[in-house]
Amino acid sequence: MNWGAKIAIVFISFTLLIGFLVYKSVHTKIDLVSNEYYKDELHFQQQINGTNNANAISAVQVIPTDSLITIIFPKEVQHSNIHGEAWFYCKTNADYDKKLAIAANENGIMTVSKNDLFKTNYILKLKWMANNTNYYSEKNINLQ
Repeated sequence: MNWGAKIAIVFISFTLLIGFLVYKSVHTKIDLVSNEYYKDELHFQQQINGTNNANAISAVQVIPTDSLITIIFPKEVQHSNIHGEAWFYCKTNADYDKKLAIAANENGIMTVSKNDLFKTNYILKLKWMANNTNYYSEKNINLQ
């Protein structure tokens, strides 16, 4: 084989490699934390204030069992009207995310069925209001 054929093989191989890399990059799924990133950033101070408020009281407890996830809100807010949002956030796949309205009973306990969630790692982002005060906390949950 002469040197001209070897150069042609190198160029063709390089072209095929670049074509493959372009194909893979076009078909790679990219999930953002939020599609409205800049709008959410404007409200970030509310999240900081909610985190400070949540740190001033006892912590939220998250207890996973075989079929349920039990969320127990702090005793300081248990007998008040607790409302807000529970976001099961999956870092690796936005299709696995689940947002639920907080539906705690009078004892401040909320249960979520594991059947509604995928078997993966979640960050539970709780944004709730009780006694006219905003709270925010995050907990890691492993459902694998």
